[in-house]
Amino acid sequence: MRDNDNMQVLARLAALKTMTVNELKAEWQTLIGSEAPNNSRPFLEQRIAYRIQELTWGGPSKPVARLLDALADEVEGKKVRKSVISDPRNPVIGTRLVREWDGAEHVITVLKDGFDWQGRRYKSLSAVARDITGTQWNGYRFFGLRERKDAA
Repeated sequence: MRDNDNMQVLARLAALKTMTVNELKAEWQTLIGSEAPNNSRPFLEQRIAYRIQELTWGGPSKPVARLLDALADEVEGKKVRKSVISDPRNPVIGTRLVREWDGAEHVITVLKDGFDWQGRRYKSLSAVARDITGTQWNGYRFFGLRERKDAA
């Protein structure tokens, strides 16, 4: 049965490439139940492809969905959820991360529920890196906790 599902999904995904934008919009209406938000072929193809796979094999697990919701809230600046996001990439509580940036040394302390920098608490290393640099960074990469893919 699983191989049959795989073949059907692959056939449906391949068919998306042959559809017109209007056909994609009709497929969107059928699978998602709302009017397509735009006429962008790549957007429609990607979102419909995800939905086809989601309907066949299921969506993200509850823990992953909660994590995604919490991360979205953090990006949007909402402080609605009280749950703590525990990431296995985080160093041991109490670890001090040191990073030099623009001629200044920055020391970050790992807390149970986040990070401390200059007496301010942050939920993520990315938020600390953003305040230090003024631009978006992957916090783990900025603080040297994640190796670059091209370093191998």
